[in-house]
Order: sequence, then C-alpha cells, then structure tokens
Amino acid sequence: MDNDNRDEKANLWPDLLEKIRDVKFAMLTTENEDGTLHSRPMATLRTKEEGFLWFFTGRSTLKAREIEHHSRVNLAYVSGDNETFVSVAGVGRLMEDTDKAEQLWNSDMEAWFPQGLEDPDLALIQVEVGSVEYWSVASKRRTNLIRFANYVDIFSRLVP
Repeated sequence: MDNDNRDEKANLWPDLLEKIRDVKFAMLTTENEDGTLHSRPMATLRTKEEGFLWFFTGRSTLKAREIEHHSRVNLAYVSGDNETFVSVAGVGRLMEDTDKAEQLWNSDMEAWFPQGLEDPDLALIQVEVGSVEYWSVASKRRTNLIRFANYVDIFSRLVP
C-alpha cells in the first residue's frame, strides 16, 4: 500500500470505528466449499489497531475452515436504532497469536470459550478491511466510507 492510501486509511479508520462503536455483533459472511454463502453473528473485539477487525473463533469450526479455503469475507453491522447500516469487505485470516488473544480477551468470551485463553480450540479471525460502505436512514443514501486502492491487490494475491 502506498503512503497516500495508508494516510487515507488512517484518516477514515476513526469514522468506521465510530459507526460500529455501539454494535456488539457483526454478521460475518464466508463462502463454503460449494460457493454457498454462510453468515453468522460474531462479537467484534475492540482494538486500536488500524485496518483490522478481530474476532475469536474455534479452530475446528466451519467458519474457520471456510476462511482457510476462501478468505474473502464480509461483515454487516446494524446500529441499535436501525438508522445506520455498515458493510465491510475484506480478507479473513485464521490466526493463533497468544499475545493478541490476551490483549483482546474479555469475560464475555467465556460464554463461548469456558476454558478461557487456555481453550485448545481458541483461535482468532483477523479481517483486513478492504472497503467499507454505509447507509444512513437520515441521509437516505449509500456512502463509500473507505475504498482502498490496495483492495484489488489483496484479492489478486489470493487468486492463482
């Protein structure tokens, strides 16, 4: 990514975080082996790291296998007042990073991972944000919040 795109991404990142700040869950959409799209709710983990959204998952889950085979993902957020809708497209990666897991862990995760950080199935999903669109009921229009030039480059590296 060139410096201009990096600067644009850094400048727009706070706008994305503000739009999803009070939305606890995103609908994560992945692609199954047969091309079928599959969505499920995921708790977004709060981080200050720009350009990435994070989620805990089980290593043995269907979504983990789907991301390993088809890394293009989409995240959909709806504000609690149903006034703002956000769609995030990006590249998902399954990661095993103990330090990052410790940084992102919170007690809410115990509902899914009762063994906490010691759970042998615990993994992270890192979504590298490629583009963001949002719709506001008040403005009655769609806005491209972030459209990164490197987005096409990310996907071209994934397709042989």
